[in-house]
Amino acid sequence: MEATTFDLEEKRLNEEISKHGAKRVLIQLPEGLKTEGPRLVAVAEKAGALAVVSADPCYGACDLATLDAKSLDADLIIHYGHSKMIEQKQVPTVYIEAKAKVSVKEAVKKAIPLLERWSKIGLVTTVQHVQTLDETRELLLEAGKTVAIGDAGHLKHPGQVTGCDYSNAKSVSKEIEAFLFVGGGRFHALGATLATAKPTIIADPFERRAYSIEKEAQRILRQRWASICEAEKAESFGVLVGLKTGQKKLDEALKIKEKLEKSGKKVTLLAVREITPEVLMQFPAIDTFVNTACPRVSLDEASKFLKPVLTFTEALVLLGETDWEELCKKGLFGS
Repeated sequence: MEATTFDLEEKRLNEEISKHGAKRVLIQLPEGLKTEGPRLVAVAEKAGALAVVSADPCYGACDLATLDAKSLDADLIIHYGHSKMIEQKQVPTVYIEAKAKVSVKEAVKKAIPLLERWSKIGLVTTVQHVQTLDETRELLLEAGKTVAIGDAGHLKHPGQVTGCDYSNAKSVSKEIEAFLFVGGGRFHALGATLATAKPTIIADPFERRAYSIEKEAQRILRQRWASICEAEKAESFGVLVGLKTGQKKLDEALKIKEKLEKSGKKVTLLAVREITPEVLMQFPAIDTFVNTACPRVSLDEASKFLKPVLTFTEALVLLGETDWEELCKKGLFGS
């Protein structure tokens, strides 16, 4: 995907800098937009601000570079590619959603035959494509489908999902048979399937194609059960506490620590900003980890880790407090 496919709202960038009277700005971009960093710096500097681009990975609206901005004495964060998710008052933050400028019509039409088995369809997408959902709904209605778009209120737009928030999908999951995800890549569509236990078809407007992710979702479910089974042999656990602004769940970490210790396990709390195999390998005495930060690290990256990295809910399955089959029917994670 070329960055020029997205609306970067350069005029608004200029206006926001002027409105806030910002003298130093930190620009935060997701991976697909980092190539636009130099151009955006030029815009910001024309508006009278010293601009710095964050070169670190940005995994979503939960991953605000607040501490980085403070260390750089930045008085404004410009966060691209996501809508507002969390409240933080340390550094003023402007969200620019970077809406996609591609047509979805061809990909959606290609998806309709793949939805033949189902008549009731839920629509989900990322913030880049929320403006296309009305057109997509009309195309599905013309094909004889009943269409539902969730508006649970957790996110800014109806039908919007993020990597860990599928509240809009969950709010309509009981009334639909399958989801159509409009957008690029597999990440969010897989999340919709894993969070709702409903089949999901992708209509990718960038690649102009449609496809199912059912086999991939089933593979992940098998991996998750295998991780739980392997963790049953563990005596020592590391409970991971996320340090990113929107991923810090210390109460949840303390709760699972207490439950594991009551079951006779040794538990170490580990504060971590980036959950990577290299970080966890530094603790060879720990048999299994429980991740209370971003659940997608456990679900999507399982094959990269040498030891099980369970989600909070999977740890409850391990402890016998949650039934695996029921969990699979309801969805593996998240709001």
